[in-house]
Amino acid sequence: MTEAFGARLRHSMDERGPLCVGIDPHASLLAEWGLNDDVAGLERFSRTVVEALAERVAVLKPQAAFFERFGSRGVAVLERSVEEARAAGALVVMDAKRGDIGSTMAAYAEAFLRKDSPLFSDALTVSPYLGYGSLAPAIALARENGAGLFVLALTSNPEGGEVQHAVRADGRTVGATMLAHLAAENTGEEPLGSFGAVVGATLGDLSSYDLDVNGPLLAPGIGAQGATAADLPSVFGSATRNVVPNVSRGVLRHGPDVNALRASAERFAEEIRTAVALV
Repeated sequence: MTEAFGARLRHSMDERGPLCVGIDPHASLLAEWGLNDDVAGLERFSRTVVEALAERVAVLKPQAAFFERFGSRGVAVLERSVEEARAAGALVVMDAKRGDIGSTMAAYAEAFLRKDSPLFSDALTVSPYLGYGSLAPAIALARENGAGLFVLALTSNPEGGEVQHAVRADGRTVGATMLAHLAAENTGEEPLGSFGAVVGATLGDLSSYDLDVNGPLLAPGIGAQGATAADLPSVFGSATRNVVPNVSRGVLRHGPDVNALRASAERFAEEIRTAVALV
């Protein structure tokens, strides 16, 4: 039986360092690399990132939208990138933020979480804002295939607060409710549950939230968005060891030089290790 995503993630972070690097081939970054904003540029960018980092970092996180904008040929590049990254030992979190109900949610899950899918990823980002229960098909398929989910809970974008900090009739915020659902999902899992939350590293003091969901916390915001590795303990407290800090532009801006990409990722990973050790 396939080892659960949470266990694989814990092992990979302990071995390679707790770092997730995004694969975000947006037009401005392709231009910075001297590449054309076309499928050839997309493929060159993606293959370079995979070559540089897939054997070294714990997690790579492709942003599906930047591939989908090129249609079927872009999705083909995404398929190859996922396959090659996983073959080199990196875990792949597909950043697609899917969310729907019923058979449509099930179809999204089949695209990314079914073992024989060409886009099969170790985990998928999902949106719970049609109700946490709408994620049931993705949760079931993730369990069946040893995959995981990262559920949007406390995101770093300013607009997110109007939904995530809204207070329910029971006195809990919507974000806190999502965290509680995930804690229940991960009950009894060792060494780490497979159902994590997306929690922005730029949010400051989150001591009013229980972030200990016995699952991973995908934390965007390190680097270009202003957060640093040293901020992690003050934001995440006792849950810091389970944080998967995501860095995209902070690493990718050093491309297309493979050695420069590797050196940047290693610096971030070491800074994060040091911060985690202080908790």
